[in-house]
Amino acid sequence: MADFLHFEAASASKILAWAIETYGESFAIATSFQKEGMAIVDLASRLAPRVRVFTLDTCRLPAETHRMIETVRERYGIATEIVLPDDAEVREMVSIGGQNLFYQSVESRRICCDIRKVRPLERKLSALRAWATGIRRDQSETRAQTPKVELSATPVKINPLADWTAAQVEEYTRANRVPVHPLYAHGYTSIGCAPCTRAVEPGEDQRAGRWWWEQDARKECGIHFDPDGKVRRAS
Repeated sequence: MADFLHFEAASASKILAWAIETYGESFAIATSFQKEGMAIVDLASRLAPRVRVFTLDTCRLPAETHRMIETVRERYGIATEIVLPDDAEVREMVSIGGQNLFYQSVESRRICCDIRKVRPLERKLSALRAWATGIRRDQSETRAQTPKVELSATPVKINPLADWTAAQVEEYTRANRVPVHPLYAHGYTSIGCAPCTRAVEPGEDQRAGRWWWEQDARKECGIHFDPDGKVRRAS
């Protein structure tokens, strides 16, 4: 399975089975409880009931996301690992830019994302050998070339749904009765921090609800891609 072409031809379940067998407790699934992440949790739980799952709690999440943590515990028996930002870094940022500095400029928003998401993730990943994400290629231009497995990344980054379409995610969710984040019912197609995410209008891009006040900036927080749209490799 360690060959690029083999990974690209493999199903999401086979890739997850390989990751679980290869990395064991050093493998974890990252999710914000969107449909893609929940599909991965569902797939992996069928292979290893004790698979590790973690989420980034930025301290600005909507209440519905916190409820999903309990939903995952009830449905799968998995205690989601909560990753928090550094208190001192958050206090310093807020003292300088204010609680809602992200509305001021793209640069300020990226500072907030960096402190609340990127740095906490890097600290978490430093203790892992591999992790899985819910990135799909058709989510945005930035993500169009996403491989299913990034062996050169540190830790190894696994995107088992990279070649899935939104319709396939919906089909899997319905067929397997995967729990759905409540905000989808209110028109959300991408779910992040409460102040930075809104429902999308008919015809809008699926990531249009992220940082909607930004006109030309890339709709990425910096976890997967840097501000120039390049893949973020190692921490």
